[in-house]
Amino acid sequence: MLVDIASIGRDPHTGGYRRYAWNDADMALREWFVSAAESRGLDVHEDGNGNQFAWRGSSTEGNALMIGSHLDSVPDGGAYDGPLGVVSSFAALDQLGDFASKRPIVIANFADEEGARFGIACAGSQLLTGVLSVDKALALKDRDGITMAEALTARGRDPRAVGADPGFLAKIGTFVELHIEQGKSLIHSGDAVGLASAIWPHGRFRFDFCGEANHAGTTAMGDRRDPMIAYAVTVLAAQHLATSAGARATFGKLVVEPGGTNAIASRVTAWLDARASSEPTLDRLVDELVAAAIAASDKTTVEMTTESFSPAVDFDAPLRDGLATLLNAPVLPTGAGHDAGVLSAHIPTAMLFVRNPTGISHSPEEFAEDADCRAGVDALVSVIKALAC
Repeated sequence: MLVDIASIGRDPHTGGYRRYAWNDADMALREWFVSAAESRGLDVHEDGNGNQFAWRGSSTEGNALMIGSHLDSVPDGGAYDGPLGVVSSFAALDQLGDFASKRPIVIANFADEEGARFGIACAGSQLLTGVLSVDKALALKDRDGITMAEALTARGRDPRAVGADPGFLAKIGTFVELHIEQGKSLIHSGDAVGLASAIWPHGRFRFDFCGEANHAGTTAMGDRRDPMIAYAVTVLAAQHLATSAGARATFGKLVVEPGGTNAIASRVTAWLDARASSEPTLDRLVDELVAAAIAASDKTTVEMTTESFSPAVDFDAPLRDGLATLLNAPVLPTGAGHDAGVLSAHIPTAMLFVRNPTGISHSPEEFAEDADCRAGVDALVSVIKALAC
């Protein structure tokens, strides 16, 4: 199945994937999901937020076991982050064959998990649970100025259908998401599969540095109001502060106006991704970084806006510990956000990790050995047998 979708949304120059919400690649993957589900006799439903669900058993019953992940990617992402969880879910049902279950089983493909197009991660699950407001979501714009509402309409979806669905959530009794590990813990432990203990709190913050556009060749250094200087100082401060706190701080997206090689910038907009082991540590990191940005803004101004924030997530302890014992798997923390983290506030949730020998994620170098992928499928089979059979 990974081979079947390997060419969808892949950039021939970088080898990475550009599967953004509602672009052509995303639509092709949605069609693939429907085909994969229907070929297995599953009933497919898409909610108003674009999340796809394939049901084995009645969709009107409660206490369903949900598995799955997402199919979208970050810019130039890898082949496993998200898709591995979806295809492993189909493969687990294939391996089980014709079996009796005491509860429905649902395979999920959550929409816009990476937030690559509109800037908010886990948008599909956040809208489903009501964490993300409808008005805010529909007004989000991509780099071309297209709003989420416009993107939905262009793909034949009704923006008025976007929003929370407590009725659906009430039908899900447990969610177990399989995902490639985004780190090296399983490399060091020697295990093919692990369990997530918790997700670090994390957020996305927009910094707007404003100055004055001017000529690069005729404006004396002392006369400049260059916001790029304050931005540069802030990037260095982020490196220092995050390292000191044992946290993570990354400026990964930057827009410079007017953007000319021979022009002093009038505005620099930069997005910070910040994560830490606790919310107080994260708050302190962001506060200190804002202070550093302000101190560096001589003759310029800076404003910080919190675009999204996800609190710390502790996965359901009885479920996590029970699965760790069942699978004889280690339990490890993660600094990455997932749909499972969003759903965990509403239903018992757990995460399985499959070993990544490169330790690299959000990159074409992301990888998992076939044997480890099969171990992940075997783990999902064991989960289904234990929780649904």
